[in-house]
Amino acid sequence: MTSSAKIRVLVAKPGLDGHDRGAKVIARALRDAGMEVIYTGLRQTPEMIVSAALQEDVQVIGLSILSGAHNAIVPRVMDMLRQNKMDDVLVIVGGIIPDQDIPNLKQAGVAGIFQPGTSMDEIVRFIREHVPSQGVTT
Repeated sequence: MTSSAKIRVLVAKPGLDGHDRGAKVIARALRDAGMEVIYTGLRQTPEMIVSAALQEDVQVIGLSILSGAHNAIVPRVMDMLRQNKMDDVLVIVGGIIPDQDIPNLKQAGVAGIFQPGTSMDEIVRFIREHVPSQGVTT
């Protein structure tokens, strides 16, 4: 990869939550920031998300969850990533995540959690800071 290669991000809506406006806003903001975004659409299973991430060779998975199912879905996604030797994929979660659930999600391997009100710039900055430089030797 060259230093000009774009960061590849998979944005997914896991579970039965049918509200995808926030995911679409995030996807557009990441595209506007120069990232390559793959949006999987609604009602994705952990298996579908990890399979798409593997096929698309992404560096980041962004999960948008409003349904309250994050404590069941996110650990399953993280386990499947480990099973597929995809430990280098950065996983971020956005949506309605109660403060008391954040430590368990981080312990499961989630790199960042973004609750309502987080600016798009903050999410873009977080991804850029946590995805290793591509093709640049220091």
